[in-house]
Amino acid sequence: MTTTRSFCLPLAMWLFCSTLAAQHVSEAAHLDTLTMVDTARGRSIPVAFYSREGSPIDHQRPILLSHGYNENLPGTYLHYGFLAGFLAEHGYFVVSIQHELPTDEPLAMKGNLRELRRPNWERGAGNILFVLNELKRIHPTLDFAHTSLIGHSNGGDMSVLFAQQHAELVENLITLDNRRMPLPKMEKPRVLSLRSSDAPADEGVLPTAEEEAAYHMRIVPLADVEHNEMSDRGNAAQRTEITKLVLDFLTGH
Repeated sequence: MTTTRSFCLPLAMWLFCSTLAAQHVSEAAHLDTLTMVDTARGRSIPVAFYSREGSPIDHQRPILLSHGYNENLPGTYLHYGFLAGFLAEHGYFVVSIQHELPTDEPLAMKGNLRELRRPNWERGAGNILFVLNELKRIHPTLDFAHTSLIGHSNGGDMSVLFAQQHAELVENLITLDNRRMPLPKMEKPRVLSLRSSDAPADEGVLPTAEEEAAYHMRIVPLADVEHNEMSDRGNAAQRTEITKLVLDFLTGH
């Protein structure tokens, strides 16, 4: 049964948030929410942990999930429960990260977005690194040799940047319609990118057919899924298509 709870530990680095409701989370998944604090950067980072209900997390493979931009609204990290809960049900330990805070500057919408959004992506990559290091500290028995990143839209661009900066830490990179940051053309991490029917990527973001083959990347167009439907906004059929493609990729099918 799906539950949400908040809990307290005597750790100066953490502030714990109140219980938050989650939608579209599998009944076989368990959800904890909390706020980490990166004191070095003076940054609060709300996160949600999704795990399989009633199962020990030892040796589970971690997945760090980054949401798309949503005008700095709090709680956006909980808008992907359909995917996070599904993966938790299948034995992954999913950490969904809230990247923007209400006090942050708005994301640039005009101009050279690859340049103007770079500080946002750098901050997001810093969030991912901090959360990953904290995860290693509090759950050291997770299988960090098989760490995956998933990011939607702007969160996908952050995830791509992190994978380029820390390729040794990432086994799999999955983007849901990232549009600005070019996908890494490297042997590691393995790359899957699901593409919407309505939001084309900027020039150079996606590999050529030759590059896709050479680096064993998978670029999958979704004919019936729009950009904003790659979250809990999607209908049941769309959510099923996305979860199947992601799980098949993670399990090597």
